[in-house]
Amino acid sequence: MTALGTPRLHLRETTSTNDRARELAVAGAPHGTLVTAGAQSAGRGRQGRTWSAPAGHALLMSVVVRGAGDRFALLPLAAAVAVTDVVGEAARIKWPNDVLLPGDDTDAGPGRKVAGILCEGRPQEGWAIIGIGLNVAVRVADLPPELHATAASMERSPGELETVLASLLDALDAALGLPSDALLDRWRARDGLAGREVRWAQGHGIASGIDGLGRLVVALPGGGRTALDAGEVHLERSR
Repeated sequence: MTALGTPRLHLRETTSTNDRARELAVAGAPHGTLVTAGAQSAGRGRQGRTWSAPAGHALLMSVVVRGAGDRFALLPLAAAVAVTDVVGEAARIKWPNDVLLPGDDTDAGPGRKVAGILCEGRPQEGWAIIGIGLNVAVRVADLPPELHATAASMERSPGELETVLASLLDALDAALGLPSDALLDRWRARDGLAGREVRWAQGHGIASGIDGLGRLVVALPGGGRTALDAGEVHLERSR
């Protein structure tokens, strides 16, 4: 397979790097094809949420992945492990697709969001997209007011975006090459939800890691456990 990042399409602005990468994948773009943008007008997260960042201050990227096969469900885990490796030792993963940095003493949750991950694709057709938005040089004060208490940044300079991108592509390539058990171990070592209460529409319990399919395992109040699938459940709260 070709290295991640080749070929590369860089756009000054686009609706969503995932949308452009999807178009390229459907048209037959090879494994590793990279789409980056300085700004997004319709950046997306899971379940239709938006991603907001000032132009030129966040790393906005999507990579075409070929041949994931039955490891498709593990792509978000590989992406999260790669992001935490680049962000630093303090970074933690909030299942299923956020990377967090520690907040201040007033924060009730597991941390503040420095990156979001959105994986999409059609495994039966042999392609997938890993989308990552990472606040590299974002000043939290420049974000919409409603994000001030929940967002974080690497606090690097805009001139370091390409350096961070190169490091992230190397880390992602390495994570994608890990055996499943090793990848799961790496993810669990960065788990920011373990031991915390989580709530969703149908219940609540204590987060207890992930299973071999990347599902969140939750210990239920009355005993027993359940596994939550990221495509079916939205966590209402974690604390």
